[in-house]
Amino acid sequence: MRYIALILAPAMVLAAALSAAAAAETAVPSPIKIAVFPFELEDFSAGAAYVPPDDIDREQLRLSTEEARRLIAASGRYQLVDISAVNDQAAKAGKLRDCDGCEARIAAGLGADQSMIGIVTRVSRTEYAVTYKIRDIRSGAIVDSEQTDLRMGANVAWSRGARWLIQNRLLERVK
Repeated sequence: MRYIALILAPAMVLAAALSAAAAAETAVPSPIKIAVFPFELEDFSAGAAYVPPDDIDREQLRLSTEEARRLIAASGRYQLVDISAVNDQAAKAGKLRDCDGCEARIAAGLGADQSMIGIVTRVSRTEYAVTYKIRDIRSGAIVDSEQTDLRMGANVAWSRGARWLIQNRLLERVK
């Protein structure tokens, strides 16, 4: 009996160690807390001075933001941080793209690890670029930035551009 116990004890210790190592390898990292700010319109079109953003533009920006947030949250790699309490002037004015990374500071105050802004750049009434920029809140450095162009489209294509970027750039790279 004693002989069996001497043989089984080290085997049980080894099995426990191997089991713990396997569990550590398969452990899912905790999601990155990310503050996804509303998409903003940057209009470089010839008519920008004459035709301001309208309700349709604002609705398409909202839909683009919703689509990005939905995909990011559904990935399980990220945890969305509630940004509804943000009281920053640049954020309220839809000008985070022009504040030299102030969105990282705002996101840090919300308990996020990263911040994301989305920008739709109108080149003409049928040519657009959709971009996202993600910053690390500790350093303020851009850790990811991608863009896709939309040709011969309309503002209703902005959310498709946002979806394509999130699915084919952000979430594919993070795997």
